[in-house]
Amino acid sequence: MQPTYTIGELAREFDLTTRAIRFYEDCGLLAPQRSGPSGRNRVYTARDRTRLKLTLRGKRLGLSLAEVKELVDMYESPRDTMPQLKKFLVVLAAHREQLEQQLADLQITLEEVRAHEKEARRLLAEGERRR
Repeated sequence: MQPTYTIGELAREFDLTTRAIRFYEDCGLLAPQRSGPSGRNRVYTARDRTRLKLTLRGKRLGLSLAEVKELVDMYESPRDTMPQLKKFLVVLAAHREQLEQQLADLQITLEEVRAHEKEARRLLAEGERRR
């Protein structure tokens, strides 16, 4: 028998709110079974737990939820893994390019801040010498 998890257990394990888990469910990333009166209780399987783990890993990489879903869905398909790996490389390359551009922009901004700090210090020292 496979282990099952409640929404609270997954929330504690992954340090998430139950609302976040329900949001991932609404996005189609998780598909818990229902139990209890009127199907009120969510029952998550090991598959759901793995999908949640992969979703959080993708988010840490900066992927959109749509990209994460596409990759996780491909990961679960019984087909050949070569197309999945190729798609993953395309997504990662695009994300890396975006991060590299952001880093370049930050480096330029940081240099501008350093130049302004240097000028402000020079002006301050000049003003103190005139006193």
